[in-house]
Amino acid sequence: MIEPRIGRILKDFAPGAGNPRNSEGAFLKRKDGTLLFVFSRFVGTSDRDHATANIAAVRSSDGGETWSEPEDLFTSAGHEAVNIMSVSLMRMRNGDIGLFYLVRKTFSDMRMILRRSADEGRTWSGFTVCMPRQGYFVVNNDRAVRLSTGRIVLPAAEHVVTRAPDGGLCYSRALSTFFLSDDDGRTWRESCEMVTLSGIASPIGLQEPGVVELKNGILQGWARTDLGRQYQFSSRDGGDTWSPAVPSRFWSPVSPLSVKRLPDGRLFAVWNPIPLYETREEVGNWGRSPLVYAFSADEGRSWTPARAIEDDPFCGYCYTAIYVEDDHVLLAYCAGDARTDGQCLNRLRIVHIDQGEMVTK
Repeated sequence: MIEPRIGRILKDFAPGAGNPRNSEGAFLKRKDGTLLFVFSRFVGTSDRDHATANIAAVRSSDGGETWSEPEDLFTSAGHEAVNIMSVSLMRMRNGDIGLFYLVRKTFSDMRMILRRSADEGRTWSGFTVCMPRQGYFVVNNDRAVRLSTGRIVLPAAEHVVTRAPDGGLCYSRALSTFFLSDDDGRTWRESCEMVTLSGIASPIGLQEPGVVELKNGILQGWARTDLGRQYQFSSRDGGDTWSPAVPSRFWSPVSPLSVKRLPDGRLFAVWNPIPLYETREEVGNWGRSPLVYAFSADEGRSWTPARAIEDDPFCGYCYTAIYVEDDHVLLAYCAGDARTDGQCLNRLRIVHIDQGEMVTK
């Protein structure tokens, strides 16, 4: 196994017989200092997004250096669902651990639910549905955000099922919408406005949105597109109304961007910077190599030059979860190798990076 250009690989969840894919997780520190990592663990023979998956957990008592064996928390069968995936974790105001994940009932009904644990992840409550209307809503892993006001925001991309000319099912281009809770996740409502690519020819629209709160309280949102860039938009009222979507500085293929705030106040971004182009060989990673990072010390107005975390051209790196401590960062991301794993989403990797190892200027 080749180490990344920066950092150390702590754990690889490789695909295997009966477990064709491991992907898309989130971290949380428990009250005793141990780490909880929850992710999508596919079972059976298919690695497709709609294939059977369970929500699994591992734990670490040494800062992520070693991890327990995966333990299934919830199953697709237990939900009578096609699939469950895309986890976020959050400390709730009463001290509970909040576990968010998507439940795909049909190809026109996928919504996020919230479960709580009052005993640090040993047992879990029943669930609350976070989307008050039926629809097909995609929410990426590690995307649930609590604002300084206490409001919880879930950024989602809605895809409406339509009938293709050949009679098959297809989805409309995505609209970004936001689900909001002002009572610590007990009740939910949808934002007053959606965000769309108005007047722009784009078959996929605004997919896989994310949100970060700036120091002045403005929400900065973004979404992947098929236009060679992430597009960005902002809200001044906690996610109810939004500015029009415009191109951001983040060049990328159809691949997600992740942004979180570091303890020193800077913003930390992780993404794939290179769009597909005609002379670039397609090797099963959809342009998702390299994986790079950058910092912003001025609330996103400018960013440091991008630096590579991983850059194997046969691998794809995407769907990053970010866990930040004062002196290091843990990243978890898909890191599949087209030569051995089938495709880039099938292998899940956890990497430790000392903050002093990162180039900051």
